[in-house]
Amino acid sequence: MLRSVSLLLLTCLLASSAFADLPKVEGKILLTVTGKIRHTNQQDSAVFDLQLLESLDQLEVVTHNPWFAGSNSYTGPLGRALVAAVGANPQSSMRVTSLNGFIAEIPVRDFLDYDVILALKKNGKYQRIRDRGPLFTIYPFDKYPQLKTEMHYNRSVWQVKSIEFF
Repeated sequence: MLRSVSLLLLTCLLASSAFADLPKVEGKILLTVTGKIRHTNQQDSAVFDLQLLESLDQLEVVTHNPWFAGSNSYTGPLGRALVAAVGANPQSSMRVTSLNGFIAEIPVRDFLDYDVILALKKNGKYQRIRDRGPLFTIYPFDKYPQLKTEMHYNRSVWQVKSIEFF
């Protein structure tokens, strides 16, 4: 049921997407999206600065994770909003790459089935590179205990710099 609702929601978002032509960015590029996408704003890529990332639907996720003590609040754009903005196929996968070259393959279904975010903020403060920012892939581990697996922890990429849909 959750999957069919997610797919219906994504289909509606894609059909009415305000991002058919992504706006040009003026600020520092925080994220570059490439691969099998329909909406771009720089050659064959979709690039996002802080303003464009914050224009996507935002969510706060409060959760525990293995990297920090206690429960923390993370805020950033919903992964499914990014998928819709770039016009990626909901049945595809993506390679999420960090600043240090770590790569995780993530099925787009994760972004559609769960409230995965690209966290810009932790506990109300923008994340710096030294604090695992500027973007951190955060799963709602406390909301969905089945996500508390080594596989999903490995998909929680910090210092995200790029995503390639394939």
